Amino acid sequence: MDLSLFDWLTKDGKLLLSARMIRTFSYGFLSIILAIYLKQIGFDDILIGVILSVTLLNSVFFTLFASFYADRFGRRRILIIYAVLMSTAGTIFILTDNYLALIIAALIGTINVTGSETGAFLSIEQAILPQTVKKIKKRNTLFAFYNMGGTFAMSVGILLSGMPQILQEIGWSNVESFKPLFATYVIAGLIVVILYLFLSKNIEVKNKHKIKSQGSPLKQLSPKSRSVIGKMSVLFSLDSFAGGFVIQSIISFWFFTRFGIDLTTLSFVFAAAGVLTAFSYIIATRIADRIGLINTMVFTHIPANILLVLLAFAPTFPIALGLHLARMTLSQMDVPTRQSYIVAVVDENERTAAAGITNTSRNVAQAISPSITGLIIHSLWLSAPFVIGGMLKIAYDVGVYFSFRKIKPPEEK
Repeated sequence: MDLSLFDWLTKDGKLLLSARMIRTFSYGFLSIILAIYLKQIGFDDILIGVILSVTLLNSVFFTLFASFYADRFGRRRILIIYAVLMSTAGTIFILTDNYLALIIAALIGTINVTGSETGAFLSIEQAILPQTVKKIKKRNTLFAFYNMGGTFAMSVGILLSGMPQILQEIGWSNVESFKPLFATYVIAGLIVVILYLFLSKNIEVKNKHKIKSQGSPLKQLSPKSRSVIGKMSVLFSLDSFAGGFVIQSIISFWFFTRFGIDLTTLSFVFAAAGVLTAFSYIIATRIADRIGLINTMVFTHIPANILLVLLAFAPTFPIALGLHLARMTLSQMDVPTRQSYIVAVVDENERTAAAGITNTSRNVAQAISPSITGLIIHSLWLSAPFVIGGMLKIAYDVGVYFSFRKIKPPEEK
């Protein structure tokens, strides 16, 4: 992505886009290999599910922390701390395969295994981004490029997930062949730290003293915003709980177990899915400009979830691949539209709190599902999580439409 073309974006905006791409590059390969790596070192399905859940619990804690303290202590400072913890977690994975140590790494780091970023960085950056555009009409476009750039970078990162197989072919052990990727994750975290060091004071909230006097994130919202964000949080919790059944690590594990697909092939599958998803963000912006943010969120998401349910019954790999790629072309169109909608329907000084509350609700709900998924896969049916996740997501779409179709952002009124 040529950042020099973004004349409508400030330097801070370009730095945030760059940091996002570096982060998601490393999330790309990690989301594919982590469950498989844990299987290689001897963990059973239930233990794997627990560690995946802990990585999501980490997102809950740090997102909630950001909601309370980022605007008070400084958004830049908190972002730097989170990036340092990202590298620390990767270092632990390099040094040991002890179960308790890996649980600690999952708790303190910002390991992302969902295939789309849900962590603590997101809430802070989501609140900052509207301040980095020179024209309000570019807000939807910025969120589209923010997600598009991140997804393209993730797709490139996914291609690296075939590295362990290549290293094994030249004599590396099964376990050691994964370590260079964890080292890459550490380096990515350090690069993100450097990028954040160059952020200006313009990213900070303007009325910091007002934020300090208001206490909890809920108290930072006006009664009107509190009502909107409260309803959103409940519905987003349902969506994320459903999404936790089909995070990228689980889908990767499903392809690996159901059809015996090797890591190299999986890397190409998920990279292709990422490219389709990245382009869908720009299409989502175009659609939103015509039919509105809420309509775009709902009417692209329902078909994607129908495809998810059908994926569970795919009899062959080619059919499963086609359904998965078709789903990924549609399933993430609600991401930039959702993010843009949240910051548009609240005041500027409420954005960190609004983003933090909604993202926390998503992370809490999503942290529960992988452990349940492990039990379902272990005792019931390998593909059952796809059916459960898809049906719950359709219920979420219906709820969003009837709850928010009349609450429009300023540019749609």
